[in-house]
Amino acid sequence: MSLIATLARLEAVTTGRAQPAATVRHRRLSDRPLVFVPLTTAGEAGAPLGALVGTDRDAPRLLVVPQPRDRDLRFAFLAELADVVLPYIDSYADVVEAAERGETDPGTGRRVKVEVELCADAPQLIVPSRAGVDFVRLLGRSMRFRRTAEQDPETPYPAPPRVPLLGRWLTHFGERARVPGSSLLLALTEVLGRHWATGQSGLEDQHLGALLAWIAPPDGATGAEAALRAELARDADGQLWCPPAGPATDPAFDNKLLAPAIERYNGARTALAAAEDGLEADDRLGALTTAEREIHELVRSRTLPTWQRVWEGLDLLRALPEGAHVEERWTRDRWSFTGHRDRVVAGEPPQPRRDDAVTAANKLATREREQARLDAQEALDDPLVMAGRRLAGEAFTGEVVDVVMTYSEGKRPSPRPLVTVRTDDRPYLGERAKVFRSLGGKPQAAEFAGRDGTEDEGLLVLRIVDRMGRGKEPERGSVPEKGDLLCFTLFEHEQRGGAKLPDPEETPWTHGGPPGERTPEAPDSLTQEDVL
Repeated sequence: MSLIATLARLEAVTTGRAQPAATVRHRRLSDRPLVFVPLTTAGEAGAPLGALVGTDRDAPRLLVVPQPRDRDLRFAFLAELADVVLPYIDSYADVVEAAERGETDPGTGRRVKVEVELCADAPQLIVPSRAGVDFVRLLGRSMRFRRTAEQDPETPYPAPPRVPLLGRWLTHFGERARVPGSSLLLALTEVLGRHWATGQSGLEDQHLGALLAWIAPPDGATGAEAALRAELARDADGQLWCPPAGPATDPAFDNKLLAPAIERYNGARTALAAAEDGLEADDRLGALTTAEREIHELVRSRTLPTWQRVWEGLDLLRALPEGAHVEERWTRDRWSFTGHRDRVVAGEPPQPRRDDAVTAANKLATREREQARLDAQEALDDPLVMAGRRLAGEAFTGEVVDVVMTYSEGKRPSPRPLVTVRTDDRPYLGERAKVFRSLGGKPQAAEFAGRDGTEDEGLLVLRIVDRMGRGKEPERGSVPEKGDLLCFTLFEHEQRGGAKLPDPEETPWTHGGPPGERTPEAPDSLTQEDVL
C-alpha cells in the first residue's frame, strides 16, 4: 500500500467517510452492462442456487435451482442463463468497424498492416465482488467441455444445446479479468475500492454493503457505524438486513429458511411421483408449485438487495469523469472480444484445461506488461495517483528556471538542450538516469545531467534527448521554456514487448515439446463439480 493510500485510509477513519483515491474513473463502464448476482449452495461451490441477471435496473431476471443436487435442474438453470447472456453477447458481435492490425507477411517476414474487422463495442459483465469473478470462471470451467446430445448422442447426461458455448464465453471473461486494466468482467467492490479509500481493511471492502456505507453513509452516521450495521444488523427473524454480496449465503438463512423450504420441495416431489390418480396428482402438483415458489421468493430476498446496491455503486462511478487512457484499454478489450468471437465462429475447440508452456508464458508476460502499463497510465491520467508516485520518489514536478541549447558531438550534431528544473520533490535519480514527460500524448525522454552546482539541492539539470524533430533546430513546442511547470516520471510511459517465444511444436522437451508427440488431453466427460 502506498503512503498516500495509507494517509487516505487514516483520514477516512478520522472523518468517518471514505476519501477519494482517484479524481477520474480508471475503468470503462458500458452504457448497457449485464449485471450478474449469483448465489451458491453452502459447501457446494459448483452448485448454483440462483441468480439475478439482466441489463434493466428495474426488471432483473430471477433464475433459481429449487434442488441444487439435481443435475437436470442445474442444467435447466444454466440453459436459462445462456438464454440471457448469449443474446446479450451476440448483440455486440455483429456491429463491426474497419481497423488496421500488424501481421507478419509469410513471404517476406516483414510486419505489414492489414485491414480487419473490429467489433465497435464489447459486452461487459459486472458482478458484486471478487468471489463473483471466481464463480464466473468456475461456471465456465464446468460448462465448456460439456457434450450435447447433438454433438454426441451417446454421451451420459447431455447438456442443453447452448450451455457449452456459454461456458466458453464465461471462461474468456474470467481469463480476461486477470489482465490488469481490463473491463470486460468487473468486480464492483474492486472498482469502488480503487476509487475510494475506506477506514476498513481490504478484506472488509469485499462486502459491498459495508463498502457503500463508507462511501455514502446515511445522515447522522459515520462510515464505520453504517458499515457495522450493514455487516451485522438482522431483522426480527434473525436474517441479515444486508445479505452478503454473493455467491455465499448466510448460515442463519441456510438453516432457518432455505433448508426447510428445500425439504418441503423434496417432499412435494416425492409425493407427486407416488400419486396414483389424476385428482391426487393435481393436488400434489399444486403443493410442489407452492414449494417451488417459496424457494424463488427466498432467493429473490437474498439477491435483490445486492442487485440494488450494484446499481447504486455504478451510479457513484459514473459520476467520475473517465480517464484519458481508459478508451485505449477498452480498445484492447474489444480486440480480445473480437478474437474470441472469431475463434468460436471458426469452430475451434474450447480453451484447454491447462495451457502449454508457450501460451502460459505469453499470458504471464502480457499480464506483467499490462500491469506496468496500467500503473503508468493511471498516474498520467490522475494527479492524485501521480502524487503517490511523487511521494515514492518515482516522479517529480517542478518549474523550468533555465534552458541552455547544446548539441551532440558527431558529423551531424543534434540538439540536446539542458533544462534546469526547480522541484520540492525528492526523486531517486542516479547518474544519467532517464526520466520522461508526456508531450502531445507521447513520452519525451531526458537524461539526468546532475545538479546545477549550487547549494540548492532542488535544482535538477535534465538533457532532452528525443522528440525534437530531425532538423538542426528543435521543433516549436518540443523544448520546455522558462517558467513552464512540468511533471517528469522515472518510469516509462509505454511498455516494450518481450522476446518472441517459439511455436508450441518447437519448444524443448522440458516444456512439453519434442521429442515425441504427446496425445492431446481429452475434454472432461465428468467434472468434479458434478460429484456431490
